[in-house]
Amino acid sequence: MVEELIISHSLSKEEKYKELLPQMKALVESESDLIANLANIIAVLKYSFHFFWVGVYFVKKEELVLGPFQGPIACTRIAKGKGVCGTSWKEEKVIIVPNVDEFPGHIACSSATKSEIVLPIFNKNNEVALVLDIDSDELNNFDQIDEKYLTEVSQLITSFL
Repeated sequence: MVEELIISHSLSKEEKYKELLPQMKALVESESDLIANLANIIAVLKYSFHFFWVGVYFVKKEELVLGPFQGPIACTRIAKGKGVCGTSWKEEKVIIVPNVDEFPGHIACSSATKSEIVLPIFNKNNEVALVLDIDSDELNNFDQIDEKYLTEVSQLITSFL
């Protein structure tokens, strides 16, 4: 198990993801507990990129239920198709929102959130099991680089579902 992350803050966003992914894999490879692994992955993302909020919501029946997260308190339950998280789940696709005020039906768990990326995470039956939700307090903070590397993080999470 990795005891400490080594990351240079002078790297570009893409270089930072490339440096973190192998360390993240090493962090979770010897642990079988889902919650423990999610908690560590969320901490790595939050503190490496200084995101405002990072967490997951688990699919439970017809709603998403809050799981491990880092950041201010959050919405506890989200209906399928509602907000960015519920829409990502329903449409089974990554959603990048440059300005949450312009997303129809955005659920404002925090008024400080300005942009967001949500990724559905699939179980071995190819069903959405949870969503990874990352919020920024800056507009336009997420792009295709985030989508590419956070998809790799999602695949890592799928590997221990």
